[in-house]
Amino acid sequence: MARYTGPKTKKSRAFGEAIFGFDKSFEKKKYPPGMHGNGKRRKQKSDYANQLMEKQKAKYTYGVLERQFRKTFEKATSKSGVTGEVLLQLLEARLDNTVYRFGMAPSRPAARQLVNHKHIMVNGKLNNIPSTQLRAGDVITVRGKSQHLLIVQESVKSKGDVRSFPWLEFNPDKMQGTFLGYPERANIPEKINEQLIVELYSK
Repeated sequence: MARYTGPKTKKSRAFGEAIFGFDKSFEKKKYPPGMHGNGKRRKQKSDYANQLMEKQKAKYTYGVLERQFRKTFEKATSKSGVTGEVLLQLLEARLDNTVYRFGMAPSRPAARQLVNHKHIMVNGKLNNIPSTQLRAGDVITVRGKSQHLLIVQESVKSKGDVRSFPWLEFNPDKMQGTFLGYPERANIPEKINEQLIVELYSK
């Protein structure tokens, strides 16, 4: 499946935050891209523009394309609970995102690649589908021979503890983690206004 491969810093500047992770270039230029840079006076955005921007931010943050994002939203509307919160819970429960949260990979694209290349196991079975929706109690493990990959080892060391994500448990020695259940909205660190996305799709 095609993914965004363009300039990440430029995209982060458009959203006003480093949605792809820490970025030195973004830290130097936190204003919107364009030839006039930070000095250009910008028009106030319409409600629709703000709603669209929020949806785009969520898509780029989690690495989901339009069709899949819409399907995830439709699934969220069919579940009980606040639709916007359920949407983010479903995105967080994706296998690739969870591998990233565990610190098995330095970024979501890297986590997606680990899954695609059959380095990840779910409940003892190889799984190469990044969009797999995890359920409470699912155990995610880096495949035995893949645990020696430099990118995995360095990522686990640098990420350290995942206790800031209370819906996850991770054992760095075994390179194994457990998805305990859907997270509470307050525990999801992404700065996404999900209500704007709900308003956009409700038009």
